[in-house]
Amino acid sequence: MSEISLHSIRFPNETAEYREARNELLLAERDLRRQMERVAAQRRALPLGGEVREDYVFEEDANALAQTTNAKPVKLSELFGDKTTLLAYSFMYGPAEGRGAMERPCPNCTSILDGLNGQSPHVSQRAALVVIAKSPIARIREFARGRGWSGLRLLSSAGNSYNADYRGENEEGAQRPALNVFTRRDGRIFHSYCTELMLAPSDPGQHPRHVDTIWPLWNLLDLTPEGRGNDWQPRLSY
Repeated sequence: MSEISLHSIRFPNETAEYREARNELLLAERDLRRQMERVAAQRRALPLGGEVREDYVFEEDANALAQTTNAKPVKLSELFGDKTTLLAYSFMYGPAEGRGAMERPCPNCTSILDGLNGQSPHVSQRAALVVIAKSPIARIREFARGRGWSGLRLLSSAGNSYNADYRGENEEGAQRPALNVFTRRDGRIFHSYCTELMLAPSDPGQHPRHVDTIWPLWNLLDLTPEGRGNDWQPRLSY
């Protein structure tokens, strides 16, 4: 088989067999990057979604790591700050009892937020970022303190219908992970995007994941010979 010539760099003791297979993979990776760019451009070209029908009021504790609670109401329109775009992650952490109750938060969501906590100062240069959960703010805050989430703006939607309206929960009140994007135009707020693959019919042979693009864990493990593993999932503690 002839070797595909892409670059002249070689690593110590690599074989011709490895280089041939790696070059074929390199072409596939280049095609994947182009496809990712095409999808991103298509996403950016979406027309405006529906105008947000109410200025949702959330509860927020401005300092999740402080020793005392200082909760206050905050409106959706106030979350943008000086930005025109708002990224809102729906964190699967329902109340301790009642509709959508959860004894503990979702480990997968927690893994995502562990990563976003560190990236938030960078994200905030381009867009506003918030995390919304159905649990009361004191419960969210208690968990966030244990994780050291000093960089995330955490909100409770316990007193409004945001989760149901923007697919952070299903019809039975079970919590869902979702990333929604909102944009502000001339004082009006519109929905721009949601990670809707979770709502689409199942794709044979495919895991129904839909927020991997913001999840460093899986992207990193995909680079390893062992991959993600068929059954392994992150945990809240090890």
